[in-house]
Amino acid sequence: MKQLNIAILGCGTVGGGVARIISEMNGEINTRASKKIVLKKIVELKPTIASKRFGISPKLFCGGGKDITSEEATEYINEIIKSEDIGLVIETIGGKSDFVHQLCLDIIHSGKHLVTANKALLAERGKDIFDLAENKGVKIGFEAAVCGAIPIVKNIKENLSGDKILSISGIMNGTSNYILSRMQNENLEFGEALKFAQENGYAEADPTLDISGGDAAHKLILLTKLAYGIDVSMEDLAIIGIENIEKEDIDFAKEIDAKIKLIGYVKKVNGNIYATVRPMMVKNNNFLAEVNGATNAIRINNKYSGIHILVGAGAGSSETAMSVVSDIVFIARYGENIRNTALQQERQIEDPRKFIFPYIITFHTADVPGTTGFITTAIGEQDINIETVSHNRHTGEKAMFSVVTMPTTLGQIEASIAEIKKAKPEMLLSEPKIMPILN
Repeated sequence: MKQLNIAILGCGTVGGGVARIISEMNGEINTRASKKIVLKKIVELKPTIASKRFGISPKLFCGGGKDITSEEATEYINEIIKSEDIGLVIETIGGKSDFVHQLCLDIIHSGKHLVTANKALLAERGKDIFDLAENKGVKIGFEAAVCGAIPIVKNIKENLSGDKILSISGIMNGTSNYILSRMQNENLEFGEALKFAQENGYAEADPTLDISGGDAAHKLILLTKLAYGIDVSMEDLAIIGIENIEKEDIDFAKEIDAKIKLIGYVKKVNGNIYATVRPMMVKNNNFLAEVNGATNAIRINNKYSGIHILVGAGAGSSETAMSVVSDIVFIARYGENIRNTALQQERQIEDPRKFIFPYIITFHTADVPGTTGFITTAIGEQDINIETVSHNRHTGEKAMFSVVTMPTTLGQIEASIAEIKKAKPEMLLSEPKIMPILN
């Protein structure tokens, strides 16, 4: 049996999980890969902690299992890159710094395959990494970069290669889904639910990337590249987080038989590609409405095979590490026959104001007779059909109500709001909240 020697750079949550799985499942992995997978080296600043946490032999760590400095780690990494004995490197250092970016380029330039869970790097700085891999004839595995344990990358690249993907929508961030689930199931305010998420390990001390939609956007970018072969940047996407979701939004969602979810969404219509990450009111007849907690779920709508739904853990040591190991096995077994992500088409993401959805618009107004009629008339004058109007909710001298539209564009809604402000600038007490409805 041929042998593939590998090295792991970074032995934290994911890297340590990879080492543990390779150790515990070595026989099965070798059989599935049709090669003997041998973990030769691990570079980690604090191997004593990693060794104890994941049950890894200290002998596998560069430096003999003793803690090393950053300078020493760099020297060991350079030795691994230069080594002709190592055929594949797993990067689990993380981040999109210049150091990690150049490190991945150096690994590829040396002729070694690269496996990574680094979604931020690949989403924001991945084009030259994929281009170099194509030129050097080496393979990149990044299943773990998109929704942890869910095998979405291989499904799009391999299993759905005989189909045409019409749209992808999904819950791509477990932290935001956990927060929204607790808000809706337990009637909590956003701050309370966020605190519970932090206390239970679902949110970082600084949760900005998760609740702002940035993390989900990284995943959506990679899925868009896979599904449609175009290069997408963060600047191309319309990204809105969940920071401003309030109890009133949840109440309005219940009225229209929906739940609020942070949704990553991309759709191709007549050659035009629309992509966004934002809170949506997901109708309860859509499977995504019932996905709660920190779970991730992806819904793929295909031309020929219809709808496919993938659900699973979007994070976690063993869950994400499993996806890394699956890439190692896949590259070891199929090597030359694997096709890297090709970014050949030059196509821009369409203006989000052209998105066609049913929308719900929430208005905070002065409690003045005729307000609802004036606002709905202004909406109708933009050729927007209204499905329902909620009852007014009164608080002192303020009123609040929502308008549900038939499918229309965001641009039409924004135009109607601009006309309302122009005609009666004192009527709106705050900026109306606009949320798509996903059926």
